[in-house]
Amino acid sequence: MPDLVLNTGPIIALTAAMGNLKFLGQIYNEILLPREVVLELEAGGIDCAELTAIKKASQVLKSAQAEIDMPVLLRSQLDSGEASVIQTAMTQEVKVVAIDEKLGRRIARLHGLHVTGSLGILLKAANAGLVPSLEACFQRMQDHGIWISRDLRARALGAYQQDTD
Repeated sequence: MPDLVLNTGPIIALTAAMGNLKFLGQIYNEILLPREVVLELEAGGIDCAELTAIKKASQVLKSAQAEIDMPVLLRSQLDSGEASVIQTAMTQEVKVVAIDEKLGRRIARLHGLHVTGSLGILLKAANAGLVPSLEACFQRMQDHGIWISRDLRARALGAYQQDTD
């Protein structure tokens, strides 16, 4: 049974933060990528860093080949990636989704799903000893145009420091 269904935003942020996605195999057994998420990434070009990272982490990241049938309500509220993540999780009975966008997170929770995001996954990896420096990850994310508020950054660092004390 898969542990997580992963959206586009976290893939982009985690690839920026860590340079790859291989570390995911050390904290998850199997992660699903809906076809719509892969299509969103392919829009950035077939040789984009995120698609390369997915291929190199294929032992844990499983891409769906078939398009998922999404309810009109999900499609009308969210982009196709977020909607497919939520629908895939519900269809495959996966309890956790990784979505960074506020509206997508809220709707996932309304559907009874547990939600994590880029920072939650980074914290999990850091607690497993797989991240040398969260600050360096945050800086690489910022260098790639991924904005993290000071408050969220401080809370993530505080959560990590509490877990390591």
